[in-house]
Amino acid sequence: MRRIVVVGASAAGLAAAETLRREGYDGTLTLVGDEPLAPYDRPPLSKQVLAGEWESERLALRNAEDLAGLDLDLRLGVAATGLELTDRTVKLADGTALPYDGLIVATGVRPRRLPGKSAHVLRTLGDVLMLRERLTPGRRLVVVGAGFLGAEAAAVAWQLGVHVTLLEPAPVPLAHAVGTEVGQMLTRAHLERGVELRCGVSVAEVTENGVRLADGELVEADEVLVAVGSLPNTEWLDGSGLTVGDGVVCDEYCQAAPNVYAAGDVARWYNPLFGTSMRIEHRTNAAEQGMAAARNLLHPEAGKPFAPVPYFWSDQYDMKIQAYGYLRGHDEVAVVDGDMAERRFVVAYRTGDRVGGALAVGMPPKAIRQWRQAIATGARWDETVRTTAPAVES
Repeated sequence: MRRIVVVGASAAGLAAAETLRREGYDGTLTLVGDEPLAPYDRPPLSKQVLAGEWESERLALRNAEDLAGLDLDLRLGVAATGLELTDRTVKLADGTALPYDGLIVATGVRPRRLPGKSAHVLRTLGDVLMLRERLTPGRRLVVVGAGFLGAEAAAVAWQLGVHVTLLEPAPVPLAHAVGTEVGQMLTRAHLERGVELRCGVSVAEVTENGVRLADGELVEADEVLVAVGSLPNTEWLDGSGLTVGDGVVCDEYCQAAPNVYAAGDVARWYNPLFGTSMRIEHRTNAAEQGMAAARNLLHPEAGKPFAPVPYFWSDQYDMKIQAYGYLRGHDEVAVVDGDMAERRFVVAYRTGDRVGGALAVGMPPKAIRQWRQAIATGARWDETVRTTAPAVES
């Protein structure tokens, strides 16, 4: 294997490239990215960068010297447009055809859009800098979508003195992921600060003056931010022969086809720890999966299943939120430490008869770290969760 191509120059792609070199690969290593910037970190975009606390220079994942040390054939500012599995060739938008012996797909996701006029989204550095310029005190911002990204942006805008309206189609924000009680607690944090949070509403389109709801009402705004989820960047793989279904479909080794692996937000792989296929859009997973895909590509005979305990965090107002595990589809939630009313607590999530996840708000890292081990070992719920812990949802 003398030619490896990594398509996607963000956290997963960079982690894959570094791992390949660290594991002894000394052949041609091409890293392709559709943005003209060198790999940079995305989680701070909706937090420190939007708030004006960080400038763009702090986002760089590696400095120029570190990148030079990887001896990369770096192709930035050019998107991949096609893949030929038979010929083992990646096609680029500039007409280049890159032959490969091994391929790692790490093309990430893009924001979903709404009909009508163009609205702000938060994915790239350019997106955030454009919105940051316009979030001046007294202006009106409508955020469509009260998931973690929308909630973080709403919190930052409020801190900047912007009048914020947060629109959410579900009855309780994030209930599908973290449970109704935790979702209601997060809701109160917005309402107490004067953010207008409207749940159970559907947006039909973005207009010049705001957004129009499905019932015809116009919610006026100076700026509109759409945060209604994302779509995996897989269009360039159409007709390639790879299986695509809400991401690049992979096995437990992150393999999508012979000598083709996927990592990061674009990868839908089978996680044997939870016994299900999943696609995780979290920074930690992207780096870990990039490393796993690279190792399995180089050493398929010694391949190891990628079976992580997913981790994510969110900062909203004065709340630090941390979570381990796979929270979706849980059957029960129980407070296992602290007090939810005080917004200092840990809750555990039951899936079947096992501990499937845990989430902490306002607690030190060690308070939730012990639950990661319980999730990783498939601990039984009735043997792990104290019987005195109150069930807040079932």
